Amino acid sequence: MTGVGGMVSFRAKMQAGLAARGHQVSNSLDDEPYDAILVIGGTRQLAGLNRARRRGIPIIQRLNGMNWIQRKRNTGVRHYLRAELANLLLVSIRNRLASHIVYQSEFAREWWERVHGIAPVPNSVVLNGVDLDRYTPTGEGTPPERMRLLVVEGHLGGGYEIGLKHALDLAGRVQVRIGEPVELTIAGKAASGLQASLEAQAAVPIDWRGWVPAEHVPELDRSAHMLFASDLHPACPNAVIEALACGLPVLGYDTGALRELVTEGAGEVVPYGGDSWNLDSPDTENLADAAIRIFREQPAYRRAARRRAENGLGLDTMVTGYLGALGWS
Repeated sequence: MTGVGGMVSFRAKMQAGLAARGHQVSNSLDDEPYDAILVIGGTRQLAGLNRARRRGIPIIQRLNGMNWIQRKRNTGVRHYLRAELANLLLVSIRNRLASHIVYQSEFAREWWERVHGIAPVPNSVVLNGVDLDRYTPTGEGTPPERMRLLVVEGHLGGGYEIGLKHALDLAGRVQVRIGEPVELTIAGKAASGLQASLEAQAAVPIDWRGWVPAEHVPELDRSAHMLFASDLHPACPNAVIEALACGLPVLGYDTGALRELVTEGAGEVVPYGGDSWNLDSPDTENLADAAIRIFREQPAYRRAARRRAENGLGLDTMVTGYLGALGWS
């Protein structure tokens, strides 16, 4: 099993789920023998994958979305080149080496097929999952009286900080509308310059939490009134699934896979109000309406959020989907 970057969380979950079913897991192509390979996104070890393919070893590639914002915003030459190279690796494995593609959502599959055509191998869709016994509505963490909007991302930057500006705009508009203080809590790695820039624009207090270890995420989720899914066109955001499992309603624009995840009254997904692929300004007023509804009807939304997680977003369901892609039980 190989993986890069922010996919470590998924790898840890998969290893735990596979081990629970009696499957041994390695993280190196050199650790032979093995019966199958799961490539989490992309890897530069193309030669090793090619050797495995010639030996008839199944190669499952897990795909989320593609790097795209570097073509819409000036993120710097180095970031642009890294993003484009990563895309090339993903496409190369998908089209030449994989024996089965697992897309993280229907949105991800439609995106890949629209840009690069239908893959030459079988494919399936498996939503990400979470340990429903670890991420629960019960435990430490209680929302304050004033509205607390939560944003959780692994890394905040590289062009995607635009989502934080949307969060600031949302919090400020809601604060004016309800006439009460609103707090914005942001978890994720953010450069000091970005923090200073956003603080200068903020009309609401910002609580910067930095990177939050996985074991503290459930408490953080339980301490807010809603999660604002700030990413544009997310393939299947783990932060959203973790929030739902903790009974935290999710609010976001209708981009990416959000509509596939936030169902059954588990939150609000509203129209973006423009061309999100071109980074048009969104309809924040509509978003603010939805935030106020969630805030005022917390019990119903929180129950629905947990129910949605139990209906298809558990870790066991995810592991079953990947084993199915291998033809294993």
